[in-house]
Amino acid sequence: MTSLRRAVFLDRDGTINEQMGYINHLDRFRLLPGVGKAIARLNRAGLAVVVVSNQSGLARGYFPKDLVEAVNKKMKDLLARDGARLDGIYYCPHHPQAEVPEYRRDCECRKPRPGLIRKASAELGLNQARSFTIGDRLADIKTGQAAGTKNILVLSGYGRGELEYILPHSDVRPDYVAEDLGKAVDWVLAEIETGSPA
Repeated sequence: MTSLRRAVFLDRDGTINEQMGYINHLDRFRLLPGVGKAIARLNRAGLAVVVVSNQSGLARGYFPKDLVEAVNKKMKDLLARDGARLDGIYYCPHHPQAEVPEYRRDCECRKPRPGLIRKASAELGLNQARSFTIGDRLADIKTGQAAGTKNILVLSGYGRGELEYILPHSDVRPDYVAEDLGKAVDWVLAEIETGSPA
């Protein structure tokens, strides 16, 4: 399976953009500093970059699907300014207690379950076992572990609080803790350089 492409699976809110709770308006979406340059480095290294995100605000009726699509388009447009691109964006709109009936389900795609990573890997031809997951919540780390990736907790978004207050009481351990996405990318590229060939 080594012919399959390696990937970096990125959480969105708190990892790529400022964590503001639910992004219920386009104006609330703002990239974190240095994110575009960090993703462009992954692009140049030949890694697939895929966003995997829970968007239960859809299920809760806080905003329509059109807004999620508009936010994702804005994200791609802003990243492109730094020469960065995404190979895919996968999100889960479900919640077991959803207000919106069509999204009310206990699905496999809601993190910390690995359904989004598995779907992206199948559709894009990615090697999960040789890939990486980066996020600001322990749920992201659990998702990566369930999918068999190496996992990095970033201290942007909820990350610092997760590290200080949640991680000490959890059996979940990231492979690395990084100040931000730029430092996480440093680690990913160093791991690839010192590890087995891509």
